[in-house]
Amino acid sequence: MGGRRVTATGPGPLAPPRATARTRTRGLRLGDPVAGVWLAALSVTVLGWIVVAARGGDFLTTTNVVTILQNSVALGLVAVGQSAVILTGSLDLSVAYLISLGTLVAAETMASGGVVTAVIAVLALSAAVGLANGLVVTGLKVNAFIATLGTAFILRGWIEDNYTGPAGKVPASFQHLGYDRVGPVPVSVFLLAAVAGAVWFITRRTRLGHHMYATGGDEHAARLSGVRTRRTVVVAHVICSLCVGAAALFLAARLGAGAPWAGTEARYDLESIAAVVLGGTALAGGRGGVAGTLGGVLVLAVLDSVFNQLAVDPFFKNVLRGVVIIAAVAVYARPRRGAKGRPTA
Repeated sequence: MGGRRVTATGPGPLAPPRATARTRTRGLRLGDPVAGVWLAALSVTVLGWIVVAARGGDFLTTTNVVTILQNSVALGLVAVGQSAVILTGSLDLSVAYLISLGTLVAAETMASGGVVTAVIAVLALSAAVGLANGLVVTGLKVNAFIATLGTAFILRGWIEDNYTGPAGKVPASFQHLGYDRVGPVPVSVFLLAAVAGAVWFITRRTRLGHHMYATGGDEHAARLSGVRTRRTVVVAHVICSLCVGAAALFLAARLGAGAPWAGTEARYDLESIAAVVLGGTALAGGRGGVAGTLGGVLVLAVLDSVFNQLAVDPFFKNVLRGVVIIAAVAVYARPRRGAKGRPTA
């Protein structure tokens, strides 16, 4: 049973190519979460355009589309990293404070050193935090929720003890990342595409990716099959934190300085998990992927844009977002209850 699940949920090397193709085709026909979330993103966009137009507004303008894409970048980077760690059955609640600290380190280093030094410093800091999270989860056997929440409090304490407001200065040359466009497409979208493509390749086309799906699907069975589950979880946490570091660099470029509230004000910890779940990735691990997560990010970004144009009350906006997420998870879970024991894509 355990081996069967590993082969079905991830791109397992044991699955015959012909059977895998039939399985994926069947999954799409029955309501694949990836196809579902992108269809939902299209539906939300069309519905938003109709509602905004009925109120006398114009939703699908170039300016608004660019804003939606730019607002998707930071959350998308964090959510892609969160996808990697959730696939293994873990999660990371320290991402919001790591983003805040990353923007501060980036801006201060750029003000006194250089852009390359700042990028290396932020990515090194991010990798160290991810490594610490992974080692605490696997080595000390602390639940990932508690371990990463503890890391978040440590980062928060450091930020509050050393910063009272914005710090550092980002040079104009680096701010091009946050504001420049290639035609109607923001340059930052290419950063998101590159990071998402790299994580997709790791999870779907490498041995490490197979091990991540196996660990999340059934850690005990994966360990008996020879998978080094501890190392896999640690590497997943490092990947997640590196994606968060990329998000911190992007936000530093947007803000022009480091901000202690950059990650917490936007609630990237909970928002990223919501995007991952909305994209069809199981919180228990072993099922899902980057493609669905990006669709979930787009759904949330479009919803935010619609709510802003309609001047929806912030409380009611959060209620609607919660309803959308719960409904999506319920829809994803429904066919799998009826197809118990059957492989899923």
